[in-house]
Amino acid sequence: MTEKEDLAMKNQRNFGLEFKRQVVEELLSGESGPAQLCRRYNIGSSLLYHWKKQYSLGKFNHEPDNEAALKDRVEKLERLVGKLTLENEFLKKGLWASHSQSDGNGKSSRNGNASSAASSGGVP
Repeated sequence: MTEKEDLAMKNQRNFGLEFKRQVVEELLSGESGPAQLCRRYNIGSSLLYHWKKQYSLGKFNHEPDNEAALKDRVEKLERLVGKLTLENEFLKKGLWASHSQSDGNGKSSRNGNASSAASSGGVP
């Protein structure tokens, strides 16, 4: 190990399960916001959300939090609904544009069909 890696290992903090559980439960209770907790405990937001996910999976020696798991599921489904709504609107606009272009082409093709029917001896 190099001296630089050795210093990095010394500066790395280890948090206990009880501390992690306390911080996440404070977040879930709404008592403090994520930014407040990060400042208060000098932790990064990504670490806080990582702990929240672990908490919802029951990794902090407690039963999995069904409410947190359901909230995560709802958030994912809401994002999916938004994405599908945007795709649906995009496809509707494309279909509408395609349909309006074919109306212009359709008129000339109907005339073409009538003239081809007349030229083949049919009644227009």
